[in-house]
Amino acid sequence: MADRDILLFSYGTLQLESVQLSSFGRRLDGEPDAMTGYARTMVEITDPDVLAASGERFHPIVSPSDEPADEVAGTVFRISADELAAADRYEVADYTRVQVRLKSGHDAWVYVKA
Repeated sequence: MADRDILLFSYGTLQLESVQLSSFGRRLDGEPDAMTGYARTMVEITDPDVLAASGERFHPIVSPSDEPADEVAGTVFRISADELAAADRYEVADYTRVQVRLKSGHDAWVYVKA
């Protein structure tokens, strides 16, 4: 079994069982957490593979906010390096992966607006 020592925060479709099974081949276990200083909006997805996995045409996307009190809730997962690469393949060009400090104090990767 691969080491699962990478933290990945999801506020959107990476929390869906269908996306996890198609991207990682397993259902991820996670814990609730949040990222502060970000605001959530929606983006239209046109990639057929992502649409098939998620079943959703509009996906949430986050950007830094001018309001420090803004908060985006989600789930933090422990994944492997191979699974992080799979998440990179799943996310479309509208997203970029950055590391953030979560409300819990953990540092995690998250996909934000590119």
